[in-house]
Amino acid sequence: MIILHHLENSRSQRVLWLLEELGLAYDVKRYARDAKTMLAPPELRSVHPLGKSPVLDDDGTVVAESGAIVEYLTARQGGALAPAPGTPEHRRYTYFLHYAEGSAMPPLLLKLVFSRLAPGSPALLRPLVRAIAAKVTTGFVDPDLRRHAAYWEGELAERPWFAGDAFTAADIQMSFPLEAFASRGTGAGPKVRDWLARIHARPAYRRALERGGPYAYA
Repeated sequence: MIILHHLENSRSQRVLWLLEELGLAYDVKRYARDAKTMLAPPELRSVHPLGKSPVLDDDGTVVAESGAIVEYLTARQGGALAPAPGTPEHRRYTYFLHYAEGSAMPPLLLKLVFSRLAPGSPALLRPLVRAIAAKVTTGFVDPDLRRHAAYWEGELAERPWFAGDAFTAADIQMSFPLEAFASRGTGAGPKVRDWLARIHARPAYRRALERGGPYAYA
């Protein structure tokens, strides 16, 4: 039996969605974030040394990292939700499978970190920290996010899904950064908004929300 160690409001929602798209039987072990720090609970360290989610346990085969889990599950199902190897679509699929975390998420994480620096700093230092955070955000992070947003818009203007004409697991992997971007009101374009509406309308996506519980980016 597949067991997904699922942390609320996290990347593991994508794995729930993938499991539903593939029609696989699985159990979910839910973990709640600390209400004050928003960090994962220490119990996750008993599952994986880094104490992060998602972690998949497939009858003793433990796989961590959402991209690795996507590759594991699609291969397990004979290449389901992946284009045929050697095709342009497969090259695009592989690219977006890794781009989602390698390039799209870092500026989003930086924006989150810098937004929390001033409130968490000592009162006397807060004005200085706020000024530094604002300078980094407006001078570096926001322009980088705008470049990524324009890139997504251009890609989705050429084809309905990230790998091509068909929905693939690359779209599942891309969902977290695009949902996070759109949820922060940072100017998602019409093609991105349309893509988000289409993934949210998928029955498997809706079933995954029911299994996983609250998800702030949905």
